[in-house]
Amino acid sequence: MQHESLVEYGSRRVIITITAIFCALLEIVDTTIVNVALKNMQGTLGATLNEIGWVITAYAIGNVIIVPMTSWLSAQFGRRNYFAASIIIFTVFSFLCGNANGIWQLVFFRFCQGLGGGALLVTSQTIITESYPPEKRGMAQAIYGLGVIIGPTLGPPLGGYIVDHFSWPYIFYINIPIGIIATLLTLQFVKSPKYAEKKAAKDVDWAGIAFLAMAVGSLQYVLERGQEDDWFSSKTITVLAITAFLGFFFFIWRELTAKNPIVELRVLKNGNLRVGTILSFILGFGLYGSTFIIPLYTQTTLGWTAQQAGLLMVPAALTTAFMMPVIGQMLQRGIKQQYLVALGMLTFFLFCFWGYKILTPDTSESAFFWMLILRGFGMGMLFIPITTLSLSTLKGQQIGQGAAFTGMMRQLGGSFGIALITTFMASQNVVHRTNFVSKMAVDNPAVQQRIQGMQQNYIAHGMAPDIALKTAYQTLDYMVMKQAGVLSYMDVFLYLGIMFLICIPFVLMVKGNKQPKKEDLAEAMH
Repeated sequence: MQHESLVEYGSRRVIITITAIFCALLEIVDTTIVNVALKNMQGTLGATLNEIGWVITAYAIGNVIIVPMTSWLSAQFGRRNYFAASIIIFTVFSFLCGNANGIWQLVFFRFCQGLGGGALLVTSQTIITESYPPEKRGMAQAIYGLGVIIGPTLGPPLGGYIVDHFSWPYIFYINIPIGIIATLLTLQFVKSPKYAEKKAAKDVDWAGIAFLAMAVGSLQYVLERGQEDDWFSSKTITVLAITAFLGFFFFIWRELTAKNPIVELRVLKNGNLRVGTILSFILGFGLYGSTFIIPLYTQTTLGWTAQQAGLLMVPAALTTAFMMPVIGQMLQRGIKQQYLVALGMLTFFLFCFWGYKILTPDTSESAFFWMLILRGFGMGMLFIPITTLSLSTLKGQQIGQGAAFTGMMRQLGGSFGIALITTFMASQNVVHRTNFVSKMAVDNPAVQQRIQGMQQNYIAHGMAPDIALKTAYQTLDYMVMKQAGVLSYMDVFLYLGIMFLICIPFVLMVKGNKQPKKEDLAEAMH
């Protein structure tokens, strides 16, 4: 293979980097921007709560199906064309989402938008990684990481602002100008690596594609809808769980035996990538899990608006943004990735433990500030070292395949995280509630006193005695619910933190590798 380097210099590299980050941002902001607008969509489209959840689910399923195939599709159509096509698909379906008339139409457009979007994430990572010489890869990942970490955090406040001041279709329309600019820049500046010859249509691993879509699609459905449909008491969930298991089984068998597999599983022989894939899963779990739970807590328990809840996350995102280049520098100076990851996990544990300590039914806004800044530090120390560790010993086409694995695992980690957290919270809610109620026997004098006091208060405000008594009981019940809810949130924080703490010794056992020296560069270009 001839030495045609993809490493860029000067303004070209800047433009390529900006284009790639914009595309990654487009993709990620769109994952969370919708969360804030669901209520409004529900009203306009006349959908049930269950149906509107599909707006998020469909997008995630489209994402997760396409991500593992990205590397193969890039080789098939040329990276530049595939990247540009993905942006166009994403932009066109953004426009259609904004114009959808019914809920199922919107869900279908979101699925297609997810198919376009999934590619943006991984391909932009590969493009950035390959545009920088190996000794600057840590910096490259830092720049890419900015987009990935700030994206989920930007979504809710941006969505909240748009919904409060305009109408929900604009959360989709906002993608259109960015998409058009990104497409033009891609066609102008991004180069495609020269891969081996394309496969003819008959050599394409159609079976692999089918098994993959079946497995990942079913799994994503089970994760996103399991809690609402009460897991395995629902026939659909049971069938799809079995489908997902069989799909993965046949997919792995097929990919290891096929001549031209759609996903190159053999890349996972690389020890660093294997560890990186698991760490990416845990990172996704923590990143999306905490981005999901904090706005939920502030809106449901503390009664904040969408915009307030979104803005709460901004200082943390800025901290991460500030940390990224610093961490990139540290990696270039030769500090081992494992130490940074371990430190990041410890910081994340401290953030969770802090959260566990400060949650009450009326925590003030200021109480969150330093805790979230700490989260920002932790995320900064986790993201780049995990990515560089995963991709550090890969070369050429393997970089794209490795990026696809870590990207897919991060998304799946996020889905698992959110599914597990919602299920866990629902069950903990019941536990805590039962626990409270058992301590509040009606013949307990303290409880009676409390009820009478509240009843007297309501009567003083002009209520009839019987209504006042009923209201007093309702108020008490509401207080119990709220307390049980807060305790469930506390449990989530505690267990999330413990999960990260347990991972630290395993991270430290990973073998590190040296930063590439100058003379290895020519070899690394292969």
